[in-house]
Amino acid sequence: MSPSDRCSVRPSVHRGETEPGHKEEPESLWVFLRKMELHLNRVDYVQVGVTSQKSMRLLPALGKKATQKVAIADHDGILTCFGMKKGEAVPVFKTLPGQKISRMDLGGAPGTPQEKIFVCSGSQVRGYTKKGKQFLTFEANLTESINAMYVSGADLFVCASYIYNHYCDCKDQDYFLSGDKINDITCVSSEKLPHLTPVLACQDRVLRVLQGSTLAYDIEVPGPPSVLELYNKDAGEEVLYGTTDGRLGLVQIGEHSAVAKWEIDNDKKKGGILCVDTFDIIGDGVNDVLVGRDDGTVQVYGFDSANEPTLRFEHVLSESVTSIQGGCVGRESYDEIVTATYTGWVTGLTTESQKTEAGAGEEFRMSKETQSKVEALRAELEQLQGKVLQGREQYQQTTQSSTAVSAVPVFNINDKFTLCQDDASYSLLEVQTAIDNLLLQSDVPIDLLDVDKNSAVVSFSECDPEQPNGNFLLATYRCQANTTRLELKVRSIEGQYGTLQAYITPRLQPKTCQVRQYQIKPLSLHQRTHSIDPTRPMNRLSLVGQFSFAEIHSWVVFCLPEVPDKTPAEDSITFYFHNTFLGTQLEATYCKGTAHFHSDNISTISILSDVLSKEATKKKINLNISYDINDDSVSHTLRMIHPKLEFQLLLAKKVQLVDALRELQVHEGNANFLIPEYRSILDESANLLEEYKKQPAHLERLYGMITDLFIDKFKFKGQNVKTKVSSLLEILDNYDLNSLLEFFQDV
Repeated sequence: MSPSDRCSVRPSVHRGETEPGHKEEPESLWVFLRKMELHLNRVDYVQVGVTSQKSMRLLPALGKKATQKVAIADHDGILTCFGMKKGEAVPVFKTLPGQKISRMDLGGAPGTPQEKIFVCSGSQVRGYTKKGKQFLTFEANLTESINAMYVSGADLFVCASYIYNHYCDCKDQDYFLSGDKINDITCVSSEKLPHLTPVLACQDRVLRVLQGSTLAYDIEVPGPPSVLELYNKDAGEEVLYGTTDGRLGLVQIGEHSAVAKWEIDNDKKKGGILCVDTFDIIGDGVNDVLVGRDDGTVQVYGFDSANEPTLRFEHVLSESVTSIQGGCVGRESYDEIVTATYTGWVTGLTTESQKTEAGAGEEFRMSKETQSKVEALRAELEQLQGKVLQGREQYQQTTQSSTAVSAVPVFNINDKFTLCQDDASYSLLEVQTAIDNLLLQSDVPIDLLDVDKNSAVVSFSECDPEQPNGNFLLATYRCQANTTRLELKVRSIEGQYGTLQAYITPRLQPKTCQVRQYQIKPLSLHQRTHSIDPTRPMNRLSLVGQFSFAEIHSWVVFCLPEVPDKTPAEDSITFYFHNTFLGTQLEATYCKGTAHFHSDNISTISILSDVLSKEATKKKINLNISYDINDDSVSHTLRMIHPKLEFQLLLAKKVQLVDALRELQVHEGNANFLIPEYRSILDESANLLEEYKKQPAHLERLYGMITDLFIDKFKFKGQNVKTKVSSLLEILDNYDLNSLLEFFQDV
């Protein structure tokens, strides 16, 4: 079967035929294939333990139409290799348990099939043949565990959190210390480049291109890059990158600079990208881009006639996708996308049809192969049920003995606490086993935002923040059966900092719970950026004192997200930030004994001043603090808030009218008598209510920001205007931008 036969093609006219009265125009095969629709069917193969990112690979096929073996490694330290035969997974080899395996790559001598399997555990790299014989054990002697690896011939490239090492024939060659955490690595080779060129994906939204042990140049990307992959696996200088905020892009690496080819925004707010591969799944002779995301989404991007990426297929799994590969596994001649999920499921999305249709008047009949599968599954299920009953009986007997010790079940949690730029919220988390309930507890005010994908039932408990160690939030999520992934979104208030704790209870016996802590930072809605607008009116905060570079850096880490914990190697450093909620900006420049902060928002300067003063007092360090306040920045910030406030006021007004208008419509029988504005509100009522539900306390938060701005403006002038806040709220209730600006000026 040819590649073009494997996908469903629905042209309006058969090739070689013409419509009546239509003059035939030549159409190239390439254009015809571009019109194809892609249909893939899901097949589950095996399940292993919990897996890390990029820990599954397909071994090269022995022939053009032969099936490929799958190698996958898990957190139990087990490397499993299997193939498919008659619809059943047949193991090739399986290693003994050991230390958690964090990454996998394939290698081999140049010009030969890349079928040697390399895995890393801790700071050790091991190599296996395709039959499971271990031929390499290499200790990198790194102080941290390896989290990224690339193998090419005799060259081994490994990365820990901040450290890059290059080894050739297991001998140290190059070393580089990155300014921020390294998430992934790949290497580019082409005739245009003099040697193999490493590219590092770093957390500070930068791809760093190295030459030996030095930085050749860096490439700014729109989000923190989480994964890198060569577009052409054999050779070439084009590198695909995926970011933690869901963006996908392609850059062409040169010797002295790079060129951005294209970039896809995450307009539909899908999850962050964990894995990328290239494979011609559509069958048009051009490699398609396969993408796996942390919300379980699998995507295929093809290319149109203008060579622009276009989404051609999408499928959603119930868990995050940690690895993705294109190849042929299940049956000869049927291409497929093979994925590995967080809990270890290896799943194929194959071009082979999985349905057997019965003819007219015929009963549906399973094939003998399918019948044998069902019988084998039933037998396995009965066997498992018997083992479960036996295990429960043994557990009951053990717990009743005088020397019984209850063993707490261990389970893995895959959580994150990252700021989403689109709605200025933080999201978390995923668990290895089914979640029973989750309790959120916070000692600072935060908002819980509505998430469409979340099917859990949430209930709130009363809190008394005035009590010692009092809570501002206690919320319980009760999950449905088999829920392993729970997406939560929380929004904090800048200036209010503390701790958010999540208590996760899985459906395990005996009952157990794990606690995760997340720090809410003083400027928690700020996000790193590459540059700021120098034309804005800026306020300045300067600190001078007997503090070290490490001390001032630790204070900045305490105040702001996305700042690396490690103290920079330079003598001074500059970071740029923008507020994801308001769009204001911040520049932080500091060195030993001196720090300067510039922002177009006075409230940002006020928060930094208060927090940094407290941190210095804890260390008993005297600070000389000076300010340079620009009054124009206040009206500038109010104008930035204006469109958001105007939208929320109008939305709240419309939502208040919905119930009354619906009642009138029911009473009168129709809405024809209403003016067009009210009819429009009725027509859009469902969308209005949904939008309002997604933004709880949004209007209240904007009121709070304007109030803080008002108080902070006059605080720097030595005036206390808290008694005039009630007058400010009256103006906000009858909002007009000019009246608000006048109030700020006249006080």
